Amino acid sequence: MQLHRLLPVFMTLGLLLPSNLPAVEPPSPADPASVWDLTLLYKDDAAWRAAKDHVAAELPKIKNYQGRLGESAATLREAMDFIDGLHKEFDRMAVYTSLKHDVNTRDTAALELNQEADLLGTEFSRATSFVNPELLAVGETKLRAFLDSDPGLAPYRFPIMETLRAAPHTLGAEAEGVLSATGLITDAPVSLYGILANADIAWPTIKLADGTEARLDQSGYTKWRAAPNRTDREAVFAAFWKTFREYERTFGVSLYSQVKADWFNASVRKYPSCLAAALASDDIPEAVYRTLVAETNANLPTLHRYFKLRGRMLGLSDLRYWDIYPPMVKLDKAFPLATGKRLVLDAVQPLGAGYVAMIAASLDGRFTDYYPKPGKTSGAYENGAAYDVHPFVLTNYNDDYESVSTVAHEWGHGTHSVLANRAQPYPTAQYSIFVAEIASTLNESLLLDHMLKVANTDAEKLYYLGSALENLRGTFFRQAMFAEFELAIHERVEKGESLSGEQLSKIYGDLLRRYHGDSAGVLKIDDLVTIEWAYIPHFYRAYYVYQYATSIAASQAFADRILKGEPGVVDTYLGMLKAGGSDHPYELVKRAGVDLATPAPYRALVARMDSIMDQIEAILAKGKK
Repeated sequence: MQLHRLLPVFMTLGLLLPSNLPAVEPPSPADPASVWDLTLLYKDDAAWRAAKDHVAAELPKIKNYQGRLGESAATLREAMDFIDGLHKEFDRMAVYTSLKHDVNTRDTAALELNQEADLLGTEFSRATSFVNPELLAVGETKLRAFLDSDPGLAPYRFPIMETLRAAPHTLGAEAEGVLSATGLITDAPVSLYGILANADIAWPTIKLADGTEARLDQSGYTKWRAAPNRTDREAVFAAFWKTFREYERTFGVSLYSQVKADWFNASVRKYPSCLAAALASDDIPEAVYRTLVAETNANLPTLHRYFKLRGRMLGLSDLRYWDIYPPMVKLDKAFPLATGKRLVLDAVQPLGAGYVAMIAASLDGRFTDYYPKPGKTSGAYENGAAYDVHPFVLTNYNDDYESVSTVAHEWGHGTHSVLANRAQPYPTAQYSIFVAEIASTLNESLLLDHMLKVANTDAEKLYYLGSALENLRGTFFRQAMFAEFELAIHERVEKGESLSGEQLSKIYGDLLRRYHGDSAGVLKIDDLVTIEWAYIPHFYRAYYVYQYATSIAASQAFADRILKGEPGVVDTYLGMLKAGGSDHPYELVKRAGVDLATPAPYRALVARMDSIMDQIEAILAKGKK
């Protein structure tokens, strides 16, 4: 049991990112190898229900250990083993229902199973709410003596020490029980967002210049916003964001409710701010967040340079927000799934034969649901919480390069989970998002390096370099902008101020304009798109998105060292992944050679972005000769 975070946490990395992939139907007949096999978790729903009934029946027995954790080292170990075993089975149950629901959000039966798991999770949290307060009552001296005397407690050393670290923010047993029960209501905002954004909104359909009828749900939007015809792109933006604007008040109430819930939890636990509370769970120095925001703003000229280059390559002098997504160079090349898998395997060769073997087994092992289909959750993610089984990945594969990059990204997470689960006992296997996104974005960097080596023409190289620039924009600058937005809206609520949908659009719009150089004439931001905050479900996980930006800065540093063949760096990097959650993530990354509380990694990333633009401009100059 991970004592410092009693609520179940499932590694659903990337889930909240709207897909950049077009929505297409999967091949017919569908290849069984292209869909995941949930019987690897449970034979059927009946087997899942039997497991649920078992966990529900065992939960009351946890109370048998209440008041006894300081009795002896043997009693403490028995209690931890019992709770952990039950928690591990619950994780497996929750993975099953989550995956079953996400593959078809229109399936009411799957939704109901997912809700059952959610309710049981709240009960689990309530049943174990006495543990942390009781451990604190036992005291550090006695607990250290228990840990030193009983080798069977070794897997729990770090979680128990984390509980002691959180002492100033841990309430009494009764209060912790009440706080755990609030899980029944505090997830309402994100549930509302999910149903509204994915199931209930009446999405528009527009006719494109070539006569195509384009339905603009979220997947349709991510396809057609990159349409080659500029007039089509503008029409897509107008229709899609007008639809979101119609729900501005509702989304505003939903996000405001989420931020209030964040502040409630932070203030009840005596944190000075939501940011402090969010960073405390992993002991991340606040300097990491503040340095990221400061360095991003200091380097906006590089982002503006990218936009100007994009405008030049697209032949546009009046760049608008709907001009960000089409590729700067067309690549008339398909990447069927088999080709995509092979490219990923070729790309990760620098990480060694063992890593390649792990990712190969994962790609072909019925652990991925690859193709989009009606009702399927948009975007892509990895879920590695089924400790004794294997990670699972969801993508919306569309035979393009971005699809290949997504597979590399998500199975970076997946292989991270495989390594951590093999190397760590269950209590310390789950790793922080702070480290997780390093594994995924590093794979993307390796893929880019490989694609540049195998590219046949300068035009193809330009495409991959342009894709890399857009990835750095989206993962570093865009996520840092999101982080700044989160900070602004949380600080507003912490001061007792209100947040309407209109106010949220104003705050977000001001950031959009600054980041995109609106006042300097770099890229014009229309009022129409300032509702974009309502489209970003990440905001329902407080202070989550900044870790994409910090992680890609770290991964660029690791990738550079790996590709240069620096002795020992692969072992150091893989050792960081194998460490799972056995130490604070900031310390794991720092020990591996990257300090994210300093400006250095962010400046190195910006330098890499400038270097890519230098390469693009060199190719363009060569083409003019």
